[in-house]
Amino acid sequence: MTNARLVKLAALASVSVASLLLILKFYAWVQTDSVSILASLLDSAFDIIASLMIMLAVYIAQIPADKEHRFGHGKAEPLAALAQSVFIAGSALYLILYSLERIWRDAEVEKVTIGLSVMILSLALTLMLVLFQRYVVRKTESTAIAADALHYWSDVLATTLVIISLIFSHLNWADPLLAILIALWILRSAYQIAKDAINQLLDRELPQAMRHEISTIILNSANVLGFNDLRTYQSGPNRFVQFDLELDDHLTLLQAHDIAEQVTARLKQRFDNLDVIVHQEPVSLKHDDSHHTWGMN
Repeated sequence: MTNARLVKLAALASVSVASLLLILKFYAWVQTDSVSILASLLDSAFDIIASLMIMLAVYIAQIPADKEHRFGHGKAEPLAALAQSVFIAGSALYLILYSLERIWRDAEVEKVTIGLSVMILSLALTLMLVLFQRYVVRKTESTAIAADALHYWSDVLATTLVIISLIFSHLNWADPLLAILIALWILRSAYQIAKDAINQLLDRELPQAMRHEISTIILNSANVLGFNDLRTYQSGPNRFVQFDLELDDHLTLLQAHDIAEQVTARLKQRFDNLDVIVHQEPVSLKHDDSHHTWGMN
């Protein structure tokens, strides 16, 4: 199965699981009046909205480059992830306020057995989804699916806390207190998702280890005398690499072109979804050692 199909399948699985969890948790909340179950219910409601956004973003991000979007549509993924973080943070803040109100009222939880059964089932479904999403992220490095997987992992921990709160539901303060802990964890997840999305939107450089490997491949290519001004960034599933390739002054234009093509082919063979922009430069233009770099400037 191709990476594009895997990402689409992961997005569809996310929406399907979130919809099922919403129904299950709504039933459990009606039966128990548990604020921690309500917390999980609200989270699942926002999951559906966020997952639909992820599905749309994944579809847009995989549209090939066109005349108006020459670098592709990959930024749709971090845009969706950033919007998702806003939804997540909003639900967490609401939950904190609602939990504080429940502590004030000293409300009791009803029909605990039903609540426990539903939340254990929810935990199992969410765990299966997260395992599948993490597999997809390892294969595709999709930003949107990575953000979704991080969110659902927080759901696993949140659901575990809900189960604990139901077990100790005879302590009226335990349910809303654990709901607040869940909300704080959700806020942390929202921050991480937003941070990763913003880094991509601002064209942050690829990881240092990857840049070093790119540098090694370039310098170990035949007839390459050096390079400079390495610039990299990631946009959704696509990575972009740009650099000046330093070559012998006396090469013909055709020879310089062939060397650049060989370097490009080696880089694309090593990294998937890579777009390479190379400028051939006579090595004599190197004025000093600071210009002849490993491309880390």
